[in-house]
Amino acid sequence: MAISQKYGRTYHYPFSPGTTSDDRIQHDYWKNVSAIEQLVHTEKLDGENNCLSQYGVFARSHAAPTTSAWTATLRNYWKSVKNDLGNLEVFLENLYAVHSLEYKKLDHHFFVFGIREGDRWLSWEETKFYAAMLDLPTVPEIKIVKRPMVQADFEKGILEIVKGPGAFEPHDINNGNIATMEGIVSRNVEGYAVDDFANNVFKYVRKGHVKTDQHWIRNWRRAKLINEGGSYVADK
Repeated sequence: MAISQKYGRTYHYPFSPGTTSDDRIQHDYWKNVSAIEQLVHTEKLDGENNCLSQYGVFARSHAAPTTSAWTATLRNYWKSVKNDLGNLEVFLENLYAVHSLEYKKLDHHFFVFGIREGDRWLSWEETKFYAAMLDLPTVPEIKIVKRPMVQADFEKGILEIVKGPGAFEPHDINNGNIATMEGIVSRNVEGYAVDDFANNVFKYVRKGHVKTDQHWIRNWRRAKLINEGGSYVADK
């Protein structure tokens, strides 16, 4: 039995080209989006979904804490905050290992994107507050939009955003060329029930975003930071 509930699958917008056979699509997304007072678009980063809770550091599965080499510094950091987490489960994007994109302007390895407390996902403001208390950055915030009124305009806005390179200058690991951002995640600015996750969080992912395979862990390498030795969760 899992120690806690793992992070749910984020449904794709139906116009997201980066879906695979294993992904889910929210075809009726507009009904949900148009009922949300405010949405925040954040950059989807190319890393591993990790969770910090009082019980340990978890990867996608919450059956047992992870022991991967690329979570070693995160696990060391967790030791310093585990007694302060209480019932909070802090979900973050772990960029310590390079995946399909290599970021040339990375200033940290771990970026919080959501915090769960019991049966509720905290609001975006609460998420940023607790992340700051833990001395962790959040994923790049792109834009907050008020309740969208016209579906075509909403979709056009997203398609314009994803043409950009993102906050950390991603490069394709295969050819070294500058790449567009991996995608965006849109979420309700307010908090919402865990069981209502699929109606409050949506994503757009660029086509062909996955360039690694199951063998990448054999030759993985650490992502470089622009301020090595600066303010980040460092090697211990």
